[in-house]
Amino acid sequence: MSSQSKMGSVSTIEADLEAWEAWDPPVLAAKLAGLRTPWCVVGGWALELFHGIARKHEDLEIAVPSADFDLVRERLADYEFFVPTPTEGVLRPLETAGDAFFASHQTWVRERDTGKWRVDVMRNPHDGDTWICRRERTIRRPYGEVVACTAGGVPFMQPEIVLLFKGKEPRPKDEVDFETTLPFLSGAAREWLTGALVRAYGNAHPWITRVAGAP
Repeated sequence: MSSQSKMGSVSTIEADLEAWEAWDPPVLAAKLAGLRTPWCVVGGWALELFHGIARKHEDLEIAVPSADFDLVRERLADYEFFVPTPTEGVLRPLETAGDAFFASHQTWVRERDTGKWRVDVMRNPHDGDTWICRRERTIRRPYGEVVACTAGGVPFMQPEIVLLFKGKEPRPKDEVDFETTLPFLSGAAREWLTGALVRAYGNAHPWITRVAGAP
């Protein structure tokens, strides 16, 4: 449903979660093939691409360095882009989002003909080729260590970084993702995750002892 905002009669739409019919990652990867920026699948889909254990996914999220967002937008020029505004519970068209664009890191992509949401493009802070965690900006890694790739050519965020984000306020599905993924993490990945959880959320985070005690 669309409406008119009180500021400049800018149209908005409701964030209808039922309208999500996300692409599978290989479909999006084909659309973005050859894109010259380190974009990657994030969230639950990234973990599935890492360990291969399937679960249901409500959406598809990818991340891209904020300075290169326009490269994704140009590649998906046939689709509509909207910026979520959580405080208002609506989405604003990208062209008229104004300050909401900078207040949010998300950008939902909608198919014009069907009105279906296909992907959420997240704009990540970075310093050149260095990824910066938006939750704790002292946590940084070179993009070469952040993005992995499936045998089929789908880039995804390293699992320990995905779990860091899921650890903020874990929902039931985040707990499942944590338990499913932990046995597959290397010693180096577990060490990184432990340190990042402490820096981002403090020593009392319940996942810290579970990472340390994992076989």
